Amino acid sequence: MTQVPGKSVRAEQSVGFIGLGKMGLPMALNYLKADIGSLRVTGRSRDRAADALEAGAVWVATPRQLADACSIIIIMVPDMPQVEELLFGRDAVSSSGSSATVVVCSSVSPIGIREVAERLSVATSGRMTIVDAPVSGGTEGAIAATLSIMVGGDIDSVQSVFPVLATFGTPVHLGPLGSGEIAKACNQLIVAATISAISEASVIAERSGLDLEALLSLLQGGYAGSRVLETKKQRIIDGDYTPTGIARYMVKDLGFAAAAASATDTATPVLDVLRASFEGLVSAGLGDLDLAVVHRYIQSLPRD
Repeated sequence: MTQVPGKSVRAEQSVGFIGLGKMGLPMALNYLKADIGSLRVTGRSRDRAADALEAGAVWVATPRQLADACSIIIIMVPDMPQVEELLFGRDAVSSSGSSATVVVCSSVSPIGIREVAERLSVATSGRMTIVDAPVSGGTEGAIAATLSIMVGGDIDSVQSVFPVLATFGTPVHLGPLGSGEIAKACNQLIVAATISAISEASVIAERSGLDLEALLSLLQGGYAGSRVLETKKQRIIDGDYTPTGIARYMVKDLGFAAAAASATDTATPVLDVLRASFEGLVSAGLGDLDLAVVHRYIQSLPRD
């Protein structure tokens, strides 16, 4: 499917945002910069929302209060347990009597998002629906509002949230609920394969005495060039693994890809190797570092 034009956000229509971390905060700031509606935010720490509040967002105390005031709620948290807590926990979104479209930008299970959507619909007597809209592009893309946004959901719900998603980057509607999460799993398979190949090639080059910076810059101009190489090149050269995209999250994402492959009877020779590699990386204590730490992991492996 292609991009779906949505209706403009009404001036009186407030958007809510939960999850003002390294990805969520710049996304919220870009929505405010677009000046297409008001924004309410909540979370565990008001301090983390300071930049958004300074830019014009309004703080509310709980997810329920957010839902009371907002017809569109954006959630950007690490995984499904956090999503479920926000939707069904204490003072949660589902305890509001309002109607809302909840947009889950987290990378979660395609099956899980459908189950949660059904649960939310039952809990709210159909007043609340879910759109899945995971993103790709890292913190760089979140800051620059150039994220690729993979959207799944029914057409009416998707149309209603498209103007909001468009302030974060480029949203594309890919099919029914869960389609965005399947697309993100496919995206992560490609990213994992690419960073692994770059890292392995870098170790070979370094140990062969090549100038790594010159080599990677040269490769970026040819068929080996990629967005992953562009954004991770300097980190690999400098050995800078300060986290932007956390490596251990790849384990769950590749697990989602494996589940989708199983459901579609797809052989996965590359995926199988990648899953074992990232599980090994996490077991080696490197999981909380940046995805570029695959380079260090490969350096540490013995030659069989």
